[in-house]
Amino acid sequence: MERWSGRVALVTGASTGIGEAFCRALVKHGMTVVGCARRVELIEKTAKELEGETGRLIPMKCDLTVKSEIESMFRAIKDQVGGVDVCVNNAAYLSTQQLLVGDTDTFQKMLDTNIMGLSIVTQMAVQSMKERKVDDGHIIHISSITGHRYCREIAAMHFYSTTKHAVKCLTEGLRACLRAEESMIRVSTISPAVVDTVMARKWVEAEFGKEKMEQLFRRRQCLLPEEVADNLIYILSAPPSVNIRDICMSGVLDPL
Repeated sequence: MERWSGRVALVTGASTGIGEAFCRALVKHGMTVVGCARRVELIEKTAKELEGETGRLIPMKCDLTVKSEIESMFRAIKDQVGGVDVCVNNAAYLSTQQLLVGDTDTFQKMLDTNIMGLSIVTQMAVQSMKERKVDDGHIIHISSITGHRYCREIAAMHFYSTTKHAVKCLTEGLRACLRAEESMIRVSTISPAVVDTVMARKWVEAEFGKEKMEQLFRRRQCLLPEEVADNLIYILSAPPSVNIRDICMSGVLDPL
């Protein structure tokens, strides 16, 4: 990770859970991290806790479903730190909505966050790298194990799973575009199964009840955010000529 010290990483969905764990890990490895989310006050709290580390965390408020806010954020990044060297697309929206009876506005929000927001951020991050002739940058999408297998038995996961299959396709497409340009910018995904986060606990409790939620989140049935962050560091630690394409991970006893 030495070569990333002092360089800039953007982490979306940085307020809690996996995104917060990413910010902490990258700052401790000496990176300047721009953490964005709608609840920026939570990132500000994390930034305060990280004072004194070798890197630093810069909180920024951004709603990824609003293109103008993404554009404004990238202008602020350019003004404050020059640009982005590593982009971690972590933000995602998950809701318990079934295909035949679900609220279509909620479906749209999942599309806007999980696909369009990710795509706009990626496009602007790559532009930032190219403008500064950064040819060793890295784009990392946080997908899901549900982007590799279809959860037929969990009806409320069908639409969310669809967005994560789309992320898989977008990852391969981006890699092909960069390869055609002979760019050394790397593209990776991390695809975790169930991770112990506030969002995941709320979803499981709403869908299956509190008892099932407590059973599922017993240690070793699910991952911790810090364990996902360890894999982010592993990806970034690879030599510049090596591209770790996708890491699929789960707890030992994860039922998915």
